[in-house]
Amino acid sequence: MEARLKLTEIYKSIQGESTWAGLPCIFVRTTGCNLRCSWCDSEYSFYGGEWCTLPRILEKVRDLDCKLVELTGGEPLLQPAVPELAKELLGSGYTVLCETSGERPIDVLPDGVIRIMDLKCPDSGMCERNRMSNIPLLNKRDEVKFVLASRRDYEWAREQVLTHRLAEKVNAVLFSVAFGKVAPVDVVDWILADKLPVRFQLQMHKFIWDPAQKGV
Repeated sequence: MEARLKLTEIYKSIQGESTWAGLPCIFVRTTGCNLRCSWCDSEYSFYGGEWCTLPRILEKVRDLDCKLVELTGGEPLLQPAVPELAKELLGSGYTVLCETSGERPIDVLPDGVIRIMDLKCPDSGMCERNRMSNIPLLNKRDEVKFVLASRRDYEWAREQVLTHRLAEKVNAVLFSVAFGKVAPVDVVDWILADKLPVRFQLQMHKFIWDPAQKGV
């Protein structure tokens, strides 16, 4: 049977997060997620969606005319055909990002994919689902993201950064805030006070468009 994926949407916008923030990017958003983070902003991708063959996905990506592509969700690594799609995109000359919770093994992705792994902090309600065995698999292309909703989350994230020496393993360690849950200025003050080797970020797209808007 021809490989296919269940997708919620494919669209072009700008990257709102990570070290790629601000750049035009095509988003391939898969359907389905096995986590239920308390602050999730893409619950609409949990259900529904449409099945699409890999050639059709590649055609849609080509039509959008941009060389940076992000595989996101939901949780893209739940779908067995995602590594194959990533391989096809890499072979066609695209820069491929994959944003994943890291709850699934990340080494299924082909070499060359930039993995943006979101370690879940306590206030997400999903902290126990972190697959810590993924951490040794990270490389200097990859990025690790922590979404913070409280001081408790910050202290947990700080411990992970220091214990696992994440800043030495990956291209960037990203601290961001769950929108509306904790003041950005507080997180920045904590980072500066602790001299943490991390990059603070805001979700750029939520300041350009309505925070609830889809497809941006």
